Amino acid sequence: MSDASPESLFTPADHPLAGPVMAALATVQDPEIKRPITEIGMVDAVSIDDTGRLTVRILLTISGCPLKDTLRSDTTAATSKVDGVTSVDVELGVMTDEQRGALRKQLTGNATEREIPFAKPGNLTQVIAIASGKGGVGKSSVTVNLASALAARGRKVGVLDADIYGHSVPTMLGVDEARPTSVDNMIMPVPAGDLKVMSIGMLKQRKDQVVAWRGPILDRALTQMLADVYWGDLDFLLLDLPPGTGDVAISLGQKLPNAEVVVVTTPQQAAAEVAERAGTMASMLNQRVIGVVENMAWLETSCPDCGASHRVELFGSGGGDTTATTLSTRLGYEVPLLAQVPLQQQLREGGDVGRPIVTTDPDGPAGQALQGLADRIAGRGRRLVGKQLGLAPVGR
Repeated sequence: MSDASPESLFTPADHPLAGPVMAALATVQDPEIKRPITEIGMVDAVSIDDTGRLTVRILLTISGCPLKDTLRSDTTAATSKVDGVTSVDVELGVMTDEQRGALRKQLTGNATEREIPFAKPGNLTQVIAIASGKGGVGKSSVTVNLASALAARGRKVGVLDADIYGHSVPTMLGVDEARPTSVDNMIMPVPAGDLKVMSIGMLKQRKDQVVAWRGPILDRALTQMLADVYWGDLDFLLLDLPPGTGDVAISLGQKLPNAEVVVVTTPQQAAAEVAERAGTMASMLNQRVIGVVENMAWLETSCPDCGASHRVELFGSGGGDTTATTLSTRLGYEVPLLAQVPLQQQLREGGDVGRPIVTTDPDGPAGQALQGLADRIAGRGRRLVGKQLGLAPVGR
């Protein structure tokens, strides 16, 4: 990247449109890094002729940047609004190795060691692991809808699909064909609307490739997705955990001791008993369980005889309350039932086509429940209360 100021890239430098054009370019963000292109050295040169024809040269991080068309259109749209600009040509170049290295240093604060930013004392990102005792309870659906609802409330949200063997988050967010960009060994999360997303499914060579990892390889993969990915400044990082209390839950508990946990269950008692184990495991890893979500709580259906709407409890009732009550007693602090999400066909359909129900049907029964969950989570705010600060008494 050049050390020159953005304005010095303008030719001719004394042109009366230099300031307005550079101000317009400063509103264009790289869709992966989420920073202005003028700030991270992506604007290589800007020129304008006597007729008002503007030419902007943008440097891509890599030649095969998957979002180059977005960059081109955003740059064109922003600069076309400047009075006096008659047309815009956007040329795309590629950063040199030195420029990519400088960008990496700028984004990471020149850190040389592999470190997980969310594990640092004082980090204000709320890391929330969505856990379940067993599969099939809709944990991933809760994760993607909660993330989407938080982003709609203006929060900066990342989603890490830590379900190594059953990664479904990319499909549920409509980015299952996307691949992350690598900049000088730093991985850019895939944008999904306003979300930043990373999944092991995005790192596989083929979509149908089976992940059969254990032990050290599994641990390194988790470290890579936490330490080598440029997440930026997030308000929330949601982790979609695999079901149960296996290697991934333990490893993430060790890497992210300040993470908090939401336990997802379904209404039947058998599922509630298993969900309690996931909450207990989190406590054993010194993570705080902040609540329980009961998914598939009931089905609203219209009676063919009377025409009224009736609540049908297909999977029984009380599982969410039982889990919350048991965990409150076992852990010694209140674990509330945060939400009861009813069955709704659109919730399943949205997961299949990558359109979360909180964006397609926010006023439906499931959408309202998930919006309420987001309100409760968002209302907690950034804080250090209850977090481990990594301090030790003098002399130890």
